[in-house]
Amino acid sequence: MAYSPRLKEEYKSRVINALTDEFGYKNVMQVPKLERIVVSRGVGAAVADKKLIDYSVDEFTKITGQKAVATMSKKDVANFKLRKGMPIGVKVTLRGERMYEFLDRLVTSALPRVRDFNGIKATGFDGRGNYSLGITEQIIFPEIDIDKVKKIEGMNIT
Repeated sequence: MAYSPRLKEEYKSRVINALTDEFGYKNVMQVPKLERIVVSRGVGAAVADKKLIDYSVDEFTKITGQKAVATMSKKDVANFKLRKGMPIGVKVTLRGERMYEFLDRLVTSALPRVRDFNGIKATGFDGRGNYSLGITEQIIFPEIDIDKVKKIEGMNIT
């Protein structure tokens, strides 16, 4: 038998049945499911120091287990000394098994390490069923070595 992430098995075995019973879905395909998780960060200081983008890409690759990509600016902004095509952020789109693995690590090991954590807020949902969560420091992930962190930065998880 091939390996399958714990949360994926939980979804297949218990969550689908519970949601079908609770909401009266006639077909299993009507049950909501996770499609993707996007982890992103804007690196504003990268305009002056290009190494910050490489550092953020390495950090995101360690956290998610998938190679991160730099996001490029779409237009010139003179006030920020920004030119079209300059790297200004980092993002990773997780799907499939890596998505479930990341969600498991986020829920079981990273979020409990947040200072003064009182649970996630229900206000993070938009009108289309997407949930967005902001994290203020990357050191909550066990993959990040605190001694090697140059600057504490946050990230967005959608």
